[in-house]
Amino acid sequence: MTDENVLIVQADSAETSLASARLGERRWRCTLGAGGIREDKVEGDAATPVGEFPLRRVYFRNDRLVLPKTQLPARPINEHDGWCDDPRAPTYNRLVHIPNEWSHEKMWREDGLYDLVVVVGYNDDPPEGEWGSAIFLHIAREDYSPTQGCVAFARDDLLELLPLLTRDTRLRMLAHPADEEARPASAAEDEMKLLKDFDERDW
Repeated sequence: MTDENVLIVQADSAETSLASARLGERRWRCTLGAGGIREDKVEGDAATPVGEFPLRRVYFRNDRLVLPKTQLPARPINEHDGWCDDPRAPTYNRLVHIPNEWSHEKMWREDGLYDLVVVVGYNDDPPEGEWGSAIFLHIAREDYSPTQGCVAFARDDLLELLPLLTRDTRLRMLAHPADEEARPASAAEDEMKLLKDFDERDW
């Protein structure tokens, strides 16, 4: 698969949840989990998992937005929709009906964050252990504050991104922030400057 069909997400630095996402030549701002980016994610750590994952389906509030054209399966959210986040449950990391005996979060929210949700295929084939659940692309708060592990975009940006996603698109979450990738180049420039300033008489 070429990068043209991979949504690549990378944090700006290890000290912030702010990140950038790119798909082909398009770029968007986004925000990540308050727990950082982790290869060893577990339930409740608020971290965004490292790796490459499929995109499963879309859930949306049809009382709040008109869904743009999408190639992903989609259905409206209703007031009885929840998402199980209890590793002990047989429905762990699955959409569930509320009321439900297991721990879950509500999909029908007043704050608008789940007005548009793209389900990321993380720890769902099948769900195992306590490796985490409910990893979504969803709408960010206005201040881009950290998520509980999801990747969140401005509402208009997510509406713009959705028609570009296909059943083959994958989310690639990079482990290293952008500023760490820039450091080796900077160090090399400093070394070149030292060599340039070097005088043989210093020997």
